[in-house]
Amino acid sequence: MEKLDGKSMDIVKANIEALKQLFPDVVTEGKIDFEKLKLILGEEIEARNEKYEFTWHGKTQAMKLAQTPSTGTLRPDKASSKNWDTTENLYIEGDNLEVLKLLQKSYFGKIKMIYIDPPYNTGKDFVYKDDFRDNIKNYKEITQQTTKANTETSGRYHTDWLNMMYPRLKLARNLLTDDGVIFISIDDTEVANLRKILDEIFGENNFIASITRNTNSSKNQSLFVSVSHDYCLIYARDISVLSTKHAENKWSVPKNNIEEYKRKIEELKNLGLSNEQITEELKQLTKYPRFIDFVNYWYVDERGVYRKDNLGGVKNGNMTPIINPLTGKEDPVPPGGFRYSPEKLNELIKENRIHFHTDGSLPTIKRYLDENLTQRPKSIMSDDQRPDNALLKEFNTPFDNPKQLAFMKRILSVGDKDSIILDFFSGSATTAHAVMQLNAEDGGNRKFIMVQLPEKTDEKSEAYKAGYKNICEIGKERIRRAGEKIVQETGKTDLDIGFKVFKLDSSNVKTWDPDFDNLEQTLFDLQDNIKEGRTKEDLLYEILLKIGLPLTTPIEEIDYNGKTIYNVAYGSVLVCLEDDIDLDIVQEMMKYQSEHMPPKVIFKESGFISDAVKTNALQTLKKHGITDVRSV
Repeated sequence: MEKLDGKSMDIVKANIEALKQLFPDVVTEGKIDFEKLKLILGEEIEARNEKYEFTWHGKTQAMKLAQTPSTGTLRPDKASSKNWDTTENLYIEGDNLEVLKLLQKSYFGKIKMIYIDPPYNTGKDFVYKDDFRDNIKNYKEITQQTTKANTETSGRYHTDWLNMMYPRLKLARNLLTDDGVIFISIDDTEVANLRKILDEIFGENNFIASITRNTNSSKNQSLFVSVSHDYCLIYARDISVLSTKHAENKWSVPKNNIEEYKRKIEELKNLGLSNEQITEELKQLTKYPRFIDFVNYWYVDERGVYRKDNLGGVKNGNMTPIINPLTGKEDPVPPGGFRYSPEKLNELIKENRIHFHTDGSLPTIKRYLDENLTQRPKSIMSDDQRPDNALLKEFNTPFDNPKQLAFMKRILSVGDKDSIILDFFSGSATTAHAVMQLNAEDGGNRKFIMVQLPEKTDEKSEAYKAGYKNICEIGKERIRRAGEKIVQETGKTDLDIGFKVFKLDSSNVKTWDPDFDNLEQTLFDLQDNIKEGRTKEDLLYEILLKIGLPLTTPIEEIDYNGKTIYNVAYGSVLVCLEDDIDLDIVQEMMKYQSEHMPPKVIFKESGFISDAVKTNALQTLKKHGITDVRSV
């Protein structure tokens, strides 16, 4: 019977196994022969002593930190959750480094999109100080005290930030699907360093874009320039896979502030202005950055606002001239001819979809705004990007500098409607809010995973005065209130506005740590290797993480003579964590096995009523074709 340990997925071991699969001939007595691997790779090996590389003090340890398995687990907290039995969303409280490690096996290659808004390292931000030896113990210590900023006078200003970000990004990449993408908000302080580590982790060829985002802030941090922008870097997991997928289906996002622009047009109409006067007003209006997406959408008729577009642009097109109804004369034909046939042009004229001029200019086709509501994302976002402080005030969930909801919705809209979105610096949970809002608007089935360190709120802050003792309390309450408001406003009662809460903790399983002063007591304590105060559900979800099942996997709880059997994933995994297990319980468990394949069966190591019963149970399971039996 294989025993599950208290550690997360071993990434180094997994990488070695992947190498063995790719290059089986480099394996000698179970070890990788790197000299042979170099021969196979040939010219791809970097042989020069001098090469371009980005490094800093502590980088090697940061790389090791990403590879070190976690000794923690995620414990369910039903009391803080919403719609536990039905929701597919997750809210995880804990150090995101440890959480990312714990999610490796269950969510490897399953996350379609990651968005993070990490500390910008402005000198006022808290930067996580990881402990290579025992990060779970370190996590418990830092959450019991007020976090400290990473000041520029610390002497390791950029180094501390890089050591924090590198292992987290390394682990995050593993979770992305092959066509997955990551979006990271950042400002001038660390954008250059972030770009370098992303190039290293994701590969330069997987860089998609650097979006410059106008924040419209009045931050004057310099004597010379008032900084009113930040950035959002975008990288693909595998740009070739992403490009193939979107060859015919390009990324598109809604035009910014479209409802406000249409409202302005209605206001101009209500003033009694002529169409020509409205055109002149719109030309002035689109000089403002927030309306930049509507440049050329200046013209108005009974159908709506439109821009003029070329009727030509082809070779060997239709050379038949058309009559201009404004002049009664033939209009000039574009060089190369019209792109449409005479019949199609006549149809467009009858529908008033051709814009004619009186000065002899070429006729143009009308492209209506209502028929072109989306566009390719632009590398400069110039709409109003001020934080949603008013929105959070409405929810009574104050938070400093929250990310704007409209910006998040625009980012999320480029992805699949049925996907998992991860944010492991989730703050006030704007990402979760945007997921629910988008699902309500377009009928999507996006799921979110929010991860946030429960940083204490400052006692002088509005959040603390409102009763929120840490950031996680703000995030969870925002999701609750935002979800209820969305349902109330849309009437869509089938939306998933719930979330399961999990909290980072040490493993539920005791580890072998001999106390030589009292070895007999240590051995006695390990007779039951489950820690005191931990529940069967705590242990069940740790098992899910160890065997690689998502935390939202369906679980049926079966009561058999006062003992609990867990039917996981419709009979794919059967678990009993009771004491005094006998053959009757084993026989009962087999009734729930999947019809498609033999299940994994998991017991508590010390749970059987006797060693003889354990032996008989294994034989019984084997007779029924069940050989994957494990213990904790």
